[in-house]
Amino acid sequence: MKRLELNGIWKMKEEHGEQEYPAKVPGSVLLTLLDAGAIEDPYYRRNEYKTKELFRKNYVFYREFEADSEFLREENIELVCEGLDTLADIYINDNKVFYADNMHRTWRVPVKKWLKAGRNRIRIIFYSVLNYIDEYRYRENRQILYVPCGAVKGNQLVRKAHSMFGWDWGPQLIDAGIFRKIYLEGSTRRRIREIKIHQEISEARAELLVKVDFSGENPCGEVQCVRVTVSKKGGTEILGETEGIIRGGFSWEGKLLIPDPELWWPNGYGEQPLYELKVLLLNDNGSVAGEEIRTIGIRTLTVSREADKWGKEFAFTVNGVKIFAMGANYIPEDCIYPRITAERQEYLLECARRAHFNCIRVWGGGYYPSDEFYEICDRKGLIVWQDLMFACNVYDASDSFLDNIRHEAEDNVRRLRSHPCLGLWCGNNEIESGWSHWPDFQKETEYLRADYIRMFEHVLPGIMNKEDPDTFFWPSSPSAGGCFADPDNENDGDSHYWDVWHGQKPFTDYRNYYFRFCSEFGFQSFPCGKTIETFTERADRNVFSRVMESHQKNNAANGRILYYMAENFRYPGDFESLLYVSQVLQGMAIQYGVEHWRREAPNRFLSWSLEKSFADMRKESLKRRYLSRLL
Repeated sequence: MKRLELNGIWKMKEEHGEQEYPAKVPGSVLLTLLDAGAIEDPYYRRNEYKTKELFRKNYVFYREFEADSEFLREENIELVCEGLDTLADIYINDNKVFYADNMHRTWRVPVKKWLKAGRNRIRIIFYSVLNYIDEYRYRENRQILYVPCGAVKGNQLVRKAHSMFGWDWGPQLIDAGIFRKIYLEGSTRRRIREIKIHQEISEARAELLVKVDFSGENPCGEVQCVRVTVSKKGGTEILGETEGIIRGGFSWEGKLLIPDPELWWPNGYGEQPLYELKVLLLNDNGSVAGEEIRTIGIRTLTVSREADKWGKEFAFTVNGVKIFAMGANYIPEDCIYPRITAERQEYLLECARRAHFNCIRVWGGGYYPSDEFYEICDRKGLIVWQDLMFACNVYDASDSFLDNIRHEAEDNVRRLRSHPCLGLWCGNNEIESGWSHWPDFQKETEYLRADYIRMFEHVLPGIMNKEDPDTFFWPSSPSAGGCFADPDNENDGDSHYWDVWHGQKPFTDYRNYYFRFCSEFGFQSFPCGKTIETFTERADRNVFSRVMESHQKNNAANGRILYYMAENFRYPGDFESLLYVSQVLQGMAIQYGVEHWRREAPNRFLSWSLEKSFADMRKESLKRRYLSRLL
C-alpha cells in the first residue's frame, strides 16, 4: 500500500473572494485567518460575535500536488479524509468527487479515474452551516423547538460538534476546514481493511481471536497468506503467532496464544503493559502486500449491573475486580480544533493521572478525540467512558440522517475498539433524562420522542452489537438502562447531580445522595486573573462588565457564584480577591461531594467485596490497597 500525503500548505479564500491566504493543513478557517493576521483573537473581549458572522460565508481550500505514473499504476486509489468540518464539496481536477456532511466521519472515496500523471489540483468548498440551518426544512410533525443553553438554534441539524455552536460553558465559534489528515492511498489487489480482536483470558494464558477483513480485487487462483504476530510493545520477541492461507475470500479468522500474559490495569490498580499485534498480508512469493499494527492491552473490562439490597450497581470491572471510578468529563481544550495537539493532550491527561484519576468521560457534545488521545489513555491507565456525539438535543431521525450516523458510529467504533482504555460506549448525554421530565422537551411532538427510541435503542445499539460486542453499551447518561425507566434513579445506573449549583442547594446536600455512579457533577468559579488578562482590558475587570458577562454563557451563573460566596465567606474587597475566593468556593463544593462518596464507598460500593473472598492473591492485594486509599 502506498500513500501520497496531501497535508501541508494549501491556499484558502472566501468562495467568491479574491484575497488568498496560506493555510496549514490540518487546519481550519479560523486558524488560517489568525495566522495571517486577518482577524483578531476571537476570545478577546466580544470578538466572538463578529467572528461567528464569518461563517455566513463559504470558504475554499485548494492546492496542487504531483502524482507520478508509478503511483497511478496502483489498481485502487482512494482519497482519505480523516476530518472534514463539515458541509463540503470535494473536487479533483475540477471533477466533483463527493459531498461530505459529517465532521465525525472518516471519508474514503475511490478517485483513480480523476487523477493524471504529473500535476493535479484538489479543491474543497466548505459551505455555511448557519445558512444550512436557516434553510432547513423539517419533515411533517417534526419541527424542533428546544435549544440547549447558550447554543445556536438548529445546531443538531448538522453532524458537527454541538459545542462549536455554543454551550453554557463555551462560545459560538463555528469554524470549518480540514481539521485532520488528508491523503491518497493506493493499493493493488487485495488489501487489509478491518481488524477485529476478541480476547479470552485465563490465569495462565490469553487467547486472541483475530478476524481480518479485506477489500480490493483478487484474481482467480491467487494465493495469499495472513500472518499475525504479537509481541510486547517496543520489544522484538514474538510471543504468539498464527497464519493461514486465503484464496478467493475477503475475510480470514485465526487465533493465537500468549502464555502468562501481563494484565492491563487502571491507574492506581496496577501497571499498563501494552502489546503490539501485527497483521501481515503476504503474496505467494513472500513479499508483503499489506501490514497493519494494533496496540492492545490484555484485560477484561465491562460494567457490572449486579443487583443488591439497594438496587442495581454500575461499576467498571477490570480483570474481575470492581473499581471505584475517579475522574472527570472531557470537553475540547480549544474551540479551534487543529490547535488541540498531542502535546496538549499529553499534558492534560498526565495531570489527570497525577491527580489519581482512573477514568475519563468523553462528553457527547464535543467530538471524537484523535488517535493520540486514546493512546495516551492506554499508557496512563485512564478508562475511557466514550459518549457518542449526541447531547442535550432533539433529533429529526430521517432516513438520510440515520444512514449518516450509522456510518459515523461504524467509523469510530472500528477506529477505537482495540484500545485497552475503552471501557464503555454511551449513546448520548442527558437526552433520555430530557425526554423523561425536562419541561421544554415535553413541548416536542411524540414523533420526535419516537425518533429518540429509534436512534438510541434500536439503530445505534445494533451497530455496537455488530461492531464491538465486547464493550459495554449504555443508552444514555444518566440512565437506569433505557426506555425512560426513571433515568435519574440514584439506586440504579449512573446519575448527574446539579442541585448543588443549578438548584442553589448547600454543599451539604451531597450527603443526601448515594449514587451508584455519579457521571456528572460540578461547580463554577471565575477564571484566575492571569486568564482574565488574556481577554479583557483593565476597564473590563468587573464581573458585571459587558465583556465579563459576555464570557459567562449561563445567564444566572455569576449570581449563583456570588450567592454561594455570601453563604460561606465575607465579601471580598477587590476583584482579584473575588476571583480567588470563587475558586476556593469551587474547591469546597467538589470536596464535599468527593469526600462523601469516598466515605460511603466501603459501605455501599464495596459491600460485595467485603462479603466475598477474592479468588486469588492479586485481588486480595488490590482490595487492601484500595481500602487503605479510601479509608
